[in-house]
Amino acid sequence: MLEVKFTNDEKKIIVEKVKYYFESELRQEIGQFDAEFLMDFFTDQIGGYYYNRGLADARLVIESKLDDIDAAIYELEKPTEFTK
Repeated sequence: MLEVKFTNDEKKIIVEKVKYYFESELRQEIGQFDAEFLMDFFTDQIGGYYYNRGLADARLVIESKLDDIDAAIYELEKPTEFTK
């Protein structure tokens, strides 16, 4: 798997969401450093599971579209004496 890297703007948004979650759901304040550390932990240790799920979902979409294309090609075939 390629290393997941976020832009500074993306990282800022994610860190703010982590901080907000801690404050709103856990009633705890978390500093910038701790939020970034937690984000890095989830990215490194858990992110691969989400990444792989996304790839599996993309494969299903592509396979479905390829099945549609394959069926469309069979519809274009002309009858001949040859068999497949």
